[in-house]
Amino acid sequence: MQINFNIKEGKIVKVDDFNAQIRVFIAPTASEKDDIVSHLGIDANDIDAALDPDEISRVEFAQNHAAIIWKQPYKGSFSLKAQFDVLSVGFFLQKDTLIMIMGDDNIPFNEKIFTRVNSINDVILRYFFFTSRQFLSHLKAIKQVTTRLESKLSISMENKYFLQMFEISESLVYYVDAIEANGAVLEKLRGNATKIHFTQRQTFYLDDTIHENAQSARQANIYSSVLSGLMDARGNIINNNMNVLLRNLTLINVIFLPLNLIAGMGGMSEFTMIINEYMIDWRIGYLIISIVMVVIGWIMWISLKKYIGSSGNDDSV
Repeated sequence: MQINFNIKEGKIVKVDDFNAQIRVFIAPTASEKDDIVSHLGIDANDIDAALDPDEISRVEFAQNHAAIIWKQPYKGSFSLKAQFDVLSVGFFLQKDTLIMIMGDDNIPFNEKIFTRVNSINDVILRYFFFTSRQFLSHLKAIKQVTTRLESKLSISMENKYFLQMFEISESLVYYVDAIEANGAVLEKLRGNATKIHFTQRQTFYLDDTIHENAQSARQANIYSSVLSGLMDARGNIINNNMNVLLRNLTLINVIFLPLNLIAGMGGMSEFTMIINEYMIDWRIGYLIISIVMVVIGWIMWISLKKYIGSSGNDDSV
């Protein structure tokens, strides 16, 4: 699918002109790829690279055009099953024309940052700055999701929250790689500003983008290091919760052992004979028996708790 835009009065306006200044191709089909190669002169490998989420960011200069492969975050669901991914976008500059090839239809030209643009270079620089801000926004969302998962892990005995934490940790690795690769692209653009005919104002804006991207890289590295460093501790929390549950279940079984023994040896008929022999009303008799069994169970509970406590103190010493 092709969507076309022109720059009018400092804004990016959607038009029906196929020869527009900005031509965006979203997930092009095989026939559309052939048209791009034949009519626009873009290499087929560059088209595939722009659609490959695993492609590394890069910039290449040729005699008549410049090709940039850029990485941007994919906005999934910011829930406990959050999806954080990275997509590629291709920018191909040909004189006064910008050709964009992307696999996602989320075109951010209606964002506030894309106002007061006067040239193709302004559009590219605003897009890069917007992407750097997007990475920061996603990193904040990752921190929020991680905090919620930590509260779930502290009381959970299942692996599903731990696996979600692992997926986020893996996503952060891709984020770090993408942000650092974008930083290399920005630095190369800064060193070749004259080739793309950046004005002094645009160069200053590029410097701000480099600074913003570096901040995103530092933040992503910190989050990735902290999250990976605490994964083992959070796994131990799950194991500890399971051990506590098994201990409590074992206590319950031990407490009921003597009660089952008493009930098994006496039985309903034996207790009835004892009650009848002493001429006790059956309601009162069975109430007394129930109270006795509760007292025995309570004594067993207190004794076991004291034994476990003293054993723990001995182990710590």
